Amino acid sequence: VQLQASGGGLVQAGGSLRLSCAASGRTFSRYDMGWFRQAPGKEREFVATINWSGSSTYYADSVKGRFTISRDNAKNTVHLQMNSLKPEDTAVYYCAASSIVTTALVDYYYWGQGTQVTVSS
Repeated sequence: VQLQASGGGLVQAGGSLRLSCAASGRTFSRYDMGWFRQAPGKEREFVATINWSGSSTYYADSVKGRFTISRDNAKNTVHLQMNSLKPEDTAVYYCAASSIVTTALVDYYYWGQGTQVTVSS
């Protein structure tokens, strides 16, 4: 599976962005998908995950209630709707694929190239 993330940009605090991750290959629906982020000087951290059917989601506490992960298996895409953005959400955001629903970075073996999100105060 090849993944390509898009939709990042510069937004003011309180604003919204919608990230998309397009996957190649016909096996996309078999994978559980996740979003991670990495701020400058920090380790990559878990943001959200969704199971293969879209029936189960899980979020980091820092984004719960503000971010929503969703997927469209017919279009081989996964999205991250980000509302009420804060300056601390500034990071490069990555989508990734796994065979299990997990928050652990090491369990994801396909990664997109990342998209920059910058939130100004």
